[in-house]
Amino acid sequence: MGAGHDHGVTESSHERPLWWALGLTAIFLVAEIVGGLLTNSLALLSDAAHMGTDVLALGISLFAVRLSRRPADAKRTYGYARMEALGAMVNGGLLFVVAGYILWEAVGRFRDPPEVASMGMLVVAVVGLIVNLISMRLLKAGSGESLNVKGAYLEVWADMLGSVGVIVGAIVIQFTGFAMVDPIVAVLIGLWVLPRSASLMRDAGHILMQGVPKGIDLDKVRSAIGSIPGVRSIHDLHVWALGSTVPVLTVHIVYGPDGGTAEAMRESIASRLNERFGIRKATLQLEASSCEQTVTHDAPP
Repeated sequence: MGAGHDHGVTESSHERPLWWALGLTAIFLVAEIVGGLLTNSLALLSDAAHMGTDVLALGISLFAVRLSRRPADAKRTYGYARMEALGAMVNGGLLFVVAGYILWEAVGRFRDPPEVASMGMLVVAVVGLIVNLISMRLLKAGSGESLNVKGAYLEVWADMLGSVGVIVGAIVIQFTGFAMVDPIVAVLIGLWVLPRSASLMRDAGHILMQGVPKGIDLDKVRSAIGSIPGVRSIHDLHVWALGSTVPVLTVHIVYGPDGGTAEAMRESIASRLNERFGIRKATLQLEASSCEQTVTHDAPP
């Protein structure tokens, strides 16, 4: 029996702020790349690479919001929720490439620091900081309601810190002439990107491997179901996630008559799963005796 067929949860109310944040970030990304090339600032280019990951993250969030409204079909019975994890895996791979290039280029600049147009670097970084702050403002409300938007919000928040680092570097170069600070800031940004890339790919891989979602303890789920009156035993319990915010559960439950009707038992279990663990997609197979004990014998020749 199935429970929790709430397939229509939509994040459409968060789509407009995501579009605005994506547009602002994409426009400034181009300006920051041009500014980094003109000023010869690796720190500015590394921050542009980071802002590029923000564009990808915002695009993935928008993609997930749009696909969440598409119904399942005969070929994709769970819909398109997994595309979010696939996109995140690609995003993480690109982050590794970008961070590796930044670190490689920084090594060369430590040996022979080039001249950097610090004033131009400063102007571009300040504008970038303003764009980050506007995007954070746009996404803040949705970040408390949607994990999808929260991820985009945290991406922009982290990029804001990168812009601050570039600003500090530009000021140091302007007043001290210490050009070595440019590759130092670039290395710090690159080293910050690498663990985030690993974390992003690990989380995406966990979803694709149908791992138990974060925040859900399988033993507690088993205990919560087993404590309901009438439940004799449970087996074949599986909990995974379609996307980052859609936990799914399937389980076989052996029940007795003291639990009431099968429908009452189903409703009781579904309600507990929703209240305690936020699991609204649950397939519950109720059995009078365990199907694990069923043995099929081949007919004699």
